[in-house]
Amino acid sequence: MFKDRWRKTNALVAAMGLMLLTACSGTGKTMTETEENTLRRAIAQKIVIDLRYFCQQQPAEPPCKKPMTTLPPQLAELISSTGIGGVILFADNLTDTEQMIRLNHDLQQAALNGVAGEPLLLTIDQEGGRVVRIPRHLGTSFGGNMAIGATFPEHGLYFAQKSGEVLGRELAALGFNVNHAPTVDVNVNPDNPVINVRSFGEKPQQVAELGLAQLMAMQNQGVAGTLKHFPGHGDTAVDSHTGLPRVEHDRQTIEQVDLLPFRYAIEQGAVDMIMTAHIQYPHLDSSEIENASGEKMLRPATLSRAILTDLLRRDMGFEGVIITDAMDMAGIAAFFDPTQATIETFRAGTDLVLMPVRLHTPAELRQLPRLIDRVVQAVKEGELDKHEILVSAARVKALKQKYISTGSLSVQQQVAQAKGILRHPDHLAVEQALSDAALTQVGEADISLPLKAEKLHLLMPDRSKCLAMQQALERHLSDLSITCTSMQTYLPEQDNQQMEDADILLVASITPAQSAVERGGMEDMQLVQAEALAHQDQQALIPQQIAGAKAAGKQVIFVSLRTPYEISQLAPEADLVLATYGYNTHVVPGTEASPQVHGPAFESLARFLAGKISATGQLPVSLSGTTD
Repeated sequence: MFKDRWRKTNALVAAMGLMLLTACSGTGKTMTETEENTLRRAIAQKIVIDLRYFCQQQPAEPPCKKPMTTLPPQLAELISSTGIGGVILFADNLTDTEQMIRLNHDLQQAALNGVAGEPLLLTIDQEGGRVVRIPRHLGTSFGGNMAIGATFPEHGLYFAQKSGEVLGRELAALGFNVNHAPTVDVNVNPDNPVINVRSFGEKPQQVAELGLAQLMAMQNQGVAGTLKHFPGHGDTAVDSHTGLPRVEHDRQTIEQVDLLPFRYAIEQGAVDMIMTAHIQYPHLDSSEIENASGEKMLRPATLSRAILTDLLRRDMGFEGVIITDAMDMAGIAAFFDPTQATIETFRAGTDLVLMPVRLHTPAELRQLPRLIDRVVQAVKEGELDKHEILVSAARVKALKQKYISTGSLSVQQQVAQAKGILRHPDHLAVEQALSDAALTQVGEADISLPLKAEKLHLLMPDRSKCLAMQQALERHLSDLSITCTSMQTYLPEQDNQQMEDADILLVASITPAQSAVERGGMEDMQLVQAEALAHQDQQALIPQQIAGAKAAGKQVIFVSLRTPYEISQLAPEADLVLATYGYNTHVVPGTEASPQVHGPAFESLARFLAGKISATGQLPVSLSGTTD
């Protein structure tokens, strides 16, 4: 079915490309006005902007940090007048069901009423787990890819398919037509700061099968998925939000590990979009490029024709849409200005450039038409091939025709329909089932279940985790006396006394620290860096408390809430070690005065400690000196 549909799409792209070439058939640097306008519109269709923040007036203290939740006239006019191809929305843009649907509706109307008359690709990063943009109390978030990987030995592709189906269905109900997921990076580096639990695991074939299953299920709901981050972000110790990673794999390893999930999905004919990585791969492209400072450097994959055209298009046979990762990330923005980066990535073979310029104030809006002008000039001067630009724009158009349909429902009808879909009881049941199935016991247990202790003390990363764990335990172990310490507000005199009074200490840890990808992007780096410093202090507290508890003859339960690599260092003395791969929580609506905090992972932990479920998950990654 997918291969037949893909052949039709290829034929459509070829036909569109021929039509565009006929419309813009000048052979020299001089173009007629009609030819130039056709080219300009094609270039605009290759641009996806973000509208995360917008200030009607220049803020007294830049940068602007006012979330854009309703479409202001200036942005509507920009979309209409330039004819851009798409928009990406972030958590700051999304507050409630009606607001999300109305914003997406208004964005589409601005595009349809504009010079291009083309609908927008409305895109979002809704991976599940660590990276979600829909408010967690409104949508079904799931535990994320590594949790799904932990279920593979027992459940195969089931949770990949079900999560893809639910994510796609909920996004479609809100008006989104592209989801930048799934991540199919093979996480073989324990120190990976940005991928880790976003990966299905360390086994390339397992990652490939789970990624394809989730992708196809999502696309069957009418939402285009995005395999990322090509050619692979799984063996990096640098976050491309903050630097430029370099992968030194030889060609054989690249083929057997990094490329395998992408090649596998492409061969099935199911991939409509692939996202690039801002990463250097010297064994794929050792050529150099001059950056904005005049220095020579290895080309990142996002700017590499050898990687995107010669490898991905020609060798691997990918005929869908190539989109860049966000171009404001340090892996690109620290070395190239927006114009150079855009021209270079188009020359490399990308179809869509994501977030090339910042558009947060009326003054900044001028940057978008200027960028389009400069790309037009680059075509005129022979820096870019006009034929490739037009065929690329036709590829984007074909993607839109496949996934975008202008429905007849009013906004209010869409809202009513969406409220019956978002967080449907069936969706929540699958979310909890995934969390239960992913729960992994690492090593042998030296503690009896259900817990028989009188007093349990929790040492948790923050207050929301304290509340979620404590409330879940109170539901399932009502006779247990429970106290909790948040590592964010640890007071030695008070909290140490509670630990001394307890029979059992349960310690939960989240490593590594948050990345900008969780917050949303580069504009969160100051906050992310502050959180990283606090995280270091928290991590230093954990072994101290475990050692103190063991010295006092107490039993210790250690729970890894994110990436389980930490278990080898932090939990050798624990009597019971568990991994959840997830940690997210939300306040149950209507309980804000006296918060009821829910998180599927904490519900699973409580059920397990009460003896109501077993821990059947298996580690999707290897731990140093530890086996599950």
